[in-house]
Amino acid sequence: MNSETTGKKIRAVTLITLILLAVIFIRFIVGQKISSVSEFQSYICGFGPAAPVVLTLFQAFQVIVPVVPGYLGCFVGAVSFGTMTGFLCNYIGITAGSIAAYFIARKYGLKALLLFFPRKKYEKWSERISRQRSYNLFLFIATLLPLFPDDFLCYFSGLIKMNAKRFIWIIILGKPWCILAYSYAFGLIR
Repeated sequence: MNSETTGKKIRAVTLITLILLAVIFIRFIVGQKISSVSEFQSYICGFGPAAPVVLTLFQAFQVIVPVVPGYLGCFVGAVSFGTMTGFLCNYIGITAGSIAAYFIARKYGLKALLLFFPRKKYEKWSERISRQRSYNLFLFIATLLPLFPDDFLCYFSGLIKMNAKRFIWIIILGKPWCILAYSYAFGLIR
């Protein structure tokens, strides 16, 4: 099997998986009309032993389709499953979603980014980032800090065709610290 055929199969499986996740989350989460953190927590815990997997998938999905802030899942994970299990679910999900968003933007370009973010935001950040000496350092610092537009920057990084290995390492090394801080802080509430 040549690499082009393998690449097409991987893209097809990824697309089908994303569509299935979208249908599941729209059907079950949006369909539940969850309006508070406690309702979301009850909903996630309602999956029993599969609840950590559901939270992990939710966190990946919320990066790809950024309609819910990531710290909401961090809160639910830490309060529902404890600091470390909550951290692992959130870290794995957010990291996977970040990498998926990068590759989606790399494959589909600006139109993928504009599906989820306004053009003005793209223009504003393009201007800001063009003034940065090192986008790699900027992205690493951005992943360390809370309340930064990480989801946008994942798409943006794919759009500018940042080196994939470098991007993945920045996400793997930068993401855990803020997520761990959230998990620890929210775990104290438990």
